[in-house]
Amino acid sequence: MRPKASRAARPKRRPSGAAGVLRLDDYLPYRLSVAANAVSQLIARAYRDRFGLKVPEWRLIAVLADSGALTPQALCERTVMDKVTVTRAAQGLVRRRLARREPHASDGRSHRLRLTAAGRRLHGRIAPLALDYEASLLRGMDPRAVESLERQLRRLQYRADALGRQ
Repeated sequence: MRPKASRAARPKRRPSGAAGVLRLDDYLPYRLSVAANAVSQLIARAYRDRFGLKVPEWRLIAVLADSGALTPQALCERTVMDKVTVTRAAQGLVRRRLARREPHASDGRSHRLRLTAAGRRLHGRIAPLALDYEASLLRGMDPRAVESLERQLRRLQYRADALGRQ
């Protein structure tokens, strides 16, 4: 593992692709992925150790707590997870009686997933932990920088979605 250079000693960031060279450490999609994975793994460990949940299960709980009952398709869209991952996570929640399947009123071929009382209670226990992790991650950052980061991430997501539709 190479030592980290001090801020002053680091070369100025050049966008990857400048002069036709891909520098992975300067490649934004890679940096975003590494950062997201580091944060996700940190929090996933707490969900798993304290509550026996996998990240996809927690995401479904969080979305269902926010939105109420949703179809599997809507859960895929809201969580940006594939159908197989959502199905497995939903099955795990149903098995643990944290969620239940209910018929879809207007589409007999589909169903909706809804949190049970136990699922809502579990969400109530986990949400403060998630907010504490977020606060710890952002501690020491200027609030304006955090707001700017949030705006820029939304813009990147919007742009990626738009490019994906082309």
